[in-house]
Amino acid sequence: MRTTGTVTISLPPDLASEVDRLADAEGMTRSELLRQAFRQYAERRRRWDQAFAYGEAHVGATSLTEGSVMEAVKKRRRARGRTVH
Repeated sequence: MRTTGTVTISLPPDLASEVDRLADAEGMTRSELLRQAFRQYAERRRRWDQAFAYGEAHVGATSLTEGSVMEAVKKRRRARGRTVH
């Protein structure tokens, strides 16, 4: 019984070279590197989804608006000395 599945992807030559370079630098195979990258992406995506779900569930209970959140972010960045875009 197989414990893995096979997925074939096509990458532009420059990206394929970068995968090879990083895999070599990390002492991993291409498959190991791409598995790790996907796991990290999937975990980050889950956390974002949870954060957005929490925000949507609680937005009605507060006076938060998209504009007020953006203004708070800009204010915080200015306080930390970061450039505001």
